[in-house]
Amino acid sequence: MKRLLIAPDSFKESMSALEVANAIERGFRRVFNDTWMIDKIPMADGGEGTSQSLHDALNGRWRTVTVTGPLGHPVDATYSIGNKGRTAVIEMAQASGIELVPLHLRNPLITTTYGTGELIIDALNQGVTHLILGIGGSATNDGGAGLIQALGGQLRDGSGKMMPYGGGALQQLASIDISTLDERLKAVKIDVACDVDNPLLGDRGATAVYGPQKGATSAQCEQLERALMHFSKMIHKTLNKDVSNVPGAGAAGGLGAGLLATLNVQLKPGIEVVQAATQFESHVKACDLVVTGEGKIDGQSIYGKTPIGVAKVAQAHHKSVIAVAGTLGEGYEAVYEHGIDAVFSIASRPMPLSDALSRGPELLERWAFDMAQVLSLKI
Repeated sequence: MKRLLIAPDSFKESMSALEVANAIERGFRRVFNDTWMIDKIPMADGGEGTSQSLHDALNGRWRTVTVTGPLGHPVDATYSIGNKGRTAVIEMAQASGIELVPLHLRNPLITTTYGTGELIIDALNQGVTHLILGIGGSATNDGGAGLIQALGGQLRDGSGKMMPYGGGALQQLASIDISTLDERLKAVKIDVACDVDNPLLGDRGATAVYGPQKGATSAQCEQLERALMHFSKMIHKTLNKDVSNVPGAGAAGGLGAGLLATLNVQLKPGIEVVQAATQFESHVKACDLVVTGEGKIDGQSIYGKTPIGVAKVAQAHHKSVIAVAGTLGEGYEAVYEHGIDAVFSIASRPMPLSDALSRGPELLERWAFDMAQVLSLKI
């Protein structure tokens, strides 16, 4: 009996990764019924949808708590506890995300990651021993200062006062004390899932690349860059760590740097974190064919996106990979050089985007049925 592994990312604004996997399974079952074994592992790359994918893969339960939002006001944030209560999966965007801030109020000089730290404390209160933190989609540029304070760290200005919220305040930072961090953090394994590899500072840094998207003017970007530079120097002086040029340190407005400086963590590509948590490689070893996909596959997909991460593991074990997407963009052929053997779009004809999104499950199931028919040919 042949074995199929379905390991897709979500199709943004259309289907979660699990819904994609279910639609593909339905199409294949119409042809192969019970003659193929089918495994489904929802995937993600550390960005939007990571917690949903891991929630589904780890049989999680959702937990919603009220925390401090990016502007300092209370917000309700949801995270998942799975793996029989041992693993918490947190997306920082739930507590500190850009979508929580109205367009006219976006200002990374004052937004904070404090609420993300509060989510971590709540997870510790639930007794978890493993924490997976996705750090995409932030509204912040505070270097993780708020998170550090929420975890018990003390960041003070020259007069000894605790630092206020926001990236702008970092210019007044005079001392960092992490001896007061919550002791339980030492006993928890922490995986940080990044979907970007930007350093903290410079032309590719947190502020230069993402500051304008978060509402910063050019003058504010200059101020924020100086603030993060000072923060980096204080980390080096106080904690003897250099985080300024580490890939991923600039993720989430420098949250990557703050985590590296204060906790025993490594920043990893999100797809690798998801694969480790789901024991993905063991499933690949056992299968005969892998089907993956995401909403759009183009020339940029080779830079850390889910289908390539899936193909990398499959290629190492000499497994064939078929990729499917809602649409194929310019340069999609590049994926053939990175372990994908065939790539397809589910679009059966030209149609408005709204129709394609709403009909996603139907179109995907039809594609899977057609693909299964091809695979069943005896030539």
